[in-house]
Amino acid sequence: MTELHWNATELNALSERVIGVCIDVHRTLGPGLLESAYEQCVCHGLEQEGLQFKRQQPLAVEYRGLRMDCAYRVDLIVEGLVILELKAVEQVLRVHEAQLMTYLKLSGLPLGLLINFCVPMLKEGITRRKNGHW
Repeated sequence: MTELHWNATELNALSERVIGVCIDVHRTLGPGLLESAYEQCVCHGLEQEGLQFKRQQPLAVEYRGLRMDCAYRVDLIVEGLVILELKAVEQVLRVHEAQLMTYLKLSGLPLGLLINFCVPMLKEGITRRKNGHW
């Protein structure tokens, strides 16, 4: 992906807006649905917030001249800056966090949010990771 221009204040504000949408979805629906249902509702909420996003965005892997297109799919990329990886699992595992970090590394995007909707309070299901130092 290309190098994007952003500042930390704007990125943090965007992150708060995205988290706010996810909290609203969780407050309305609660835990227990499939990830795909949460994804569709989050997309609707992002649209209502006027945020641009790409859904199920392919993410290529490159290794020594070998390019593997569509090796991975990112759930959502919001405003071209924030990766939003959604889960509906009993427990977030290290592999889920590693997945987010890999997506950040491959994409070059500055921020990732791992949101697990299968929790009583959504704040318990939010993992926020930065790509690099900022």
